[in-house]
Amino acid sequence: MNSPYNEALGATLIERTKRERIVLVGVTMPGHHDDDTEAGLDELSLLIDTAGADEAGRVMQRRDSPDHTWYIGKGKVEELRDMCLAVDADTVVFDNELSPAQQYNLEKVLGRTALDRTAVILDIFAQNAHTLEGKAQVELALLRYRLPRLRRGAKANLSQQRGGVGSRFGGGETKLEVDRRRIMRRITKLEGDLRELQHTRQLQRKSRGRSGLAAVTIVGYTNAGKSTLLNRLTQAGVLVEDRLFATLDPTTRRLSLPGGEPVLLTDTVGFVRRLPHGLVEAFKSTLEVAS
Repeated sequence: MNSPYNEALGATLIERTKRERIVLVGVTMPGHHDDDTEAGLDELSLLIDTAGADEAGRVMQRRDSPDHTWYIGKGKVEELRDMCLAVDADTVVFDNELSPAQQYNLEKVLGRTALDRTAVILDIFAQNAHTLEGKAQVELALLRYRLPRLRRGAKANLSQQRGGVGSRFGGGETKLEVDRRRIMRRITKLEGDLRELQHTRQLQRKSRGRSGLAAVTIVGYTNAGKSTLLNRLTQAGVLVEDRLFATLDPTTRRLSLPGGEPVLLTDTVGFVRRLPHGLVEAFKSTLEVAS
């Protein structure tokens, strides 16, 4: 049965027909060290591998502040373009968060897709979400990410866009306007659905609380072995893979302690360094379970 939450999940951000070759970009800002930037790129390399792509090279730069046009300086953009040609890279991914304008300007100069860390994590979440709530949360985050990145295109077919009395007097909407209105309607719908799903989850938590069983939550970094621990203790049969974010949806199982006392043990989605603000909502179920 198809999930109702497929509006944005069907078109993820990393190419699926082949393993893309990606150049990673990291920028060291004041108060940070190159070692921090290198560690961030190491984690980003694991993220793109999980998303289905390969690292083809790295570019690093120190800056006092991001360049408003490209995030990195003009000379570094040229170096990045040359590296992409040399290693036959399809895409560049910044470990820093790009504005919609910076992303657009980079793609225009490089002639390649430019993404940031947020886009990669969203892509992984889109692949791994399974429950209704998880899929709705990920789609909502994807649509919020895409909305400010829509670009004006040609006029769409006016006969397909006009409707109602007011349409008789308008010149028709551009495809950009139609896409924006469609996404905003979908966002409103998802927000309402999530409120209902979260209310149901709160009722389930209250029911578990009335059971009198103590609740134990396994919390930690992604791919640190949380699901393996749950399976070892409870024979839960939770998916275990050596990749980031293999588990997105909390799983709860009953466990008897050595003294015979029963508890509820919950596996949660793993955390990651510098979790993008737009993804905090997708971790809400984990944060509530752990609280």
